[in-house]
Amino acid sequence: MAEKKVPFTKQQIEELIKKYPTPFHIYDKKAILENAKRLQKAFSWAPEFKEYFAVKALPNPSVMKALKSIGIGADCSSHAELLLCDMAGISGEDIMFTSNETPASEYRKAKEQGAVINLDDITHIDFLEEVAGLPELICFRYNPGPLKGGNAIIGNPEDAKYGLTREQMFEAYSKCKAKGVKRFGMHTMVASNELNVDYFVETAVILFEMAAEIAEKVGIELEFINLGGGIGIPYRPEQEAVNLEVLGAKIKEKYEGILSAKGLNPKIYLECGRVITGPYGYLVTQALHEKKIYKNYIGVDACMANLMRPGMYGAYHHITVLGKENAPADTVYDVVGSLCENNDKFAVDRTLPVIEKGDIIAIHDTGAHGHAMGFNYNGKLRSAEFFLNEDGSFEMIRRAETPEDYFATLRF
Repeated sequence: MAEKKVPFTKQQIEELIKKYPTPFHIYDKKAILENAKRLQKAFSWAPEFKEYFAVKALPNPSVMKALKSIGIGADCSSHAELLLCDMAGISGEDIMFTSNETPASEYRKAKEQGAVINLDDITHIDFLEEVAGLPELICFRYNPGPLKGGNAIIGNPEDAKYGLTREQMFEAYSKCKAKGVKRFGMHTMVASNELNVDYFVETAVILFEMAAEIAEKVGIELEFINLGGGIGIPYRPEQEAVNLEVLGAKIKEKYEGILSAKGLNPKIYLECGRVITGPYGYLVTQALHEKKIYKNYIGVDACMANLMRPGMYGAYHHITVLGKENAPADTVYDVVGSLCENNDKFAVDRTLPVIEKGDIIAIHDTGAHGHAMGFNYNGKLRSAEFFLNEDGSFEMIRRAETPEDYFATLRF
């Protein structure tokens, strides 16, 4: 079993802690960019391939700016995420705006930025036209319903609140064409944290066949097909990462067989978040207390407010005790935070080296849906975020919240 390693030493973190107390998240910038380039290369066969980073996974303009430097856009779903694009210098069709139950102000903002607007419902054609005017490019989110088997996290498409039905798709494109819309795209997103390559290939086939049918029935050649995201990461050491090269090659084969064969060559887009940054984020925390009752507990200074996934989903996140990487893992602990909630746990019955007060603990794979899902329950303050730069230096990309920040909205 491959042991998960951290890209920094105990000494480096001890230096950082002198100035910035734990907990905080660290993101390995070089690893993120190398990984993103690997995805781009795996799909370099596709006409004008573009990855739109799912901002919800790690909403930080420094991260978005780093990804922009290698040609990656932003997939946004809210007003604040569109504002982050302004902060990161991302504009126009480098923004994909996919939201649902969208307020008028958000459509206006997206249109003002020249973002690609991806509609989640057929009634939003009239709504968008009324509140912002129809842009020349429109995309629709397709919900393939019973055509597609469920994914463990999102569930069965027909139970999902997203997208248009098959019949509505034909109607929507015809309606927009009649209203003078000139350019069209198609999108779906039916998985989350999925590790099976064939699941994505199946999704691509459904979209490619749909695109061919739209060309035939509505007389519209789609400019792009956005295959969505949802590529998972191996949270557990024994899990295999998705082979991006195999994924790209399998989708290429389907593209050629279904689309190129009919003279269609839409651009291919993806909107991955977790697979780009997830494995390269670490929540760094320190052991405060050891408690021995019916079980052995290690209490740390981070809590669910810093990383919600284990408490919310029972998700596994690997743990490294810095400086004890080679020590025997022979003690069973629950690693817990200080919230007044019993599910505030990072690990349950985890076999780890003996942990002493003051030990520095790194929790792995927090580069997506980690800090982003944080909250302020119990008056917990949001932590700082750092880039680990290629030269080994740490760059603060978000400062920690202060009590003044927390109480600012009460002082009116």
